[in-house]
Amino acid sequence: MKLSLIIATHNRAESLSRLLGSLAGQIIAGEHEILIADNGTPSPSPVPAGAAIAHHLHDPAPGKCRVQNRAISRAQGEIVAMIDDDLIAGRGYLAAIESFFRDHPQFAAMKGKVLPAQDPAQIAGDKWPYMDLPIVDHGPAVCEVPGVLGANMAFRAGVFSQVGLFDERLGPGACGHEEDTEMSKRLRAAGLRIGYCPDALLYHEVDAARADRARFIRIARERGRCRILHEHHSRPEVLMNAAYAGLRAALARTLRASSERRAREERRFATALGMLDGLRGC
Repeated sequence: MKLSLIIATHNRAESLSRLLGSLAGQIIAGEHEILIADNGTPSPSPVPAGAAIAHHLHDPAPGKCRVQNRAISRAQGEIVAMIDDDLIAGRGYLAAIESFFRDHPQFAAMKGKVLPAQDPAQIAGDKWPYMDLPIVDHGPAVCEVPGVLGANMAFRAGVFSQVGLFDERLGPGACGHEEDTEMSKRLRAAGLRIGYCPDALLYHEVDAARADRARFIRIARERGRCRILHEHHSRPEVLMNAAYAGLRAALARTLRASSERRAREERRFATALGMLDGLRGC
């Protein structure tokens, strides 16, 4: 088996069906396998009849990393790719991952490209920056990058024996986020390199309901709390960062900066406040 693709899903049956449809013509029997890592619902998510699923792992308890780790342990591929359910695969997605690892032996892990399926500004107007879509575009060429992204990432299978599986304290269903950031740190600490593959392209669904400032701030604050779980930060450092981030956010509002700039500064400030929450044990 050359490649195992793990799809993490939670209560998105329609999105999962669209994603599987976009992959249907790319699956080669005996070379590719799909594993569904399904969590946080009373029963398994439905999948289209005839979908080429090797394993559908379901856990009714929330926890993306926990069920994803189970899927990694089941995977038979030399390459293990992981994506989320609210994406659509570009043409030749699986072949691009295989080519990347074949042609670039220096990389142990891959970060793929993610573009919006529609223009976010047309869907949500000035509120589009608050969608917080995981968009990735480092240009047209393969290059080294500091980290993977949970929505579109892949690894040589031996990596997990070397650095371990994902930290189950992190990610959706646990503290919410940062599982990919923490894994990236372990990869770099082990001397392993991460490459960006522009041809491993996924399109992210654009949902107007995501353009919600309160949701955006909540998620950023959650990220800050998660960061305290896997990084060491002193209280003075975090207080200083929060003060600086608060000043930047206030200036962006006062100067009537673009909505994109204001959202970026508000996220920075909310993340810093979340780190304070983490230090206080909130």
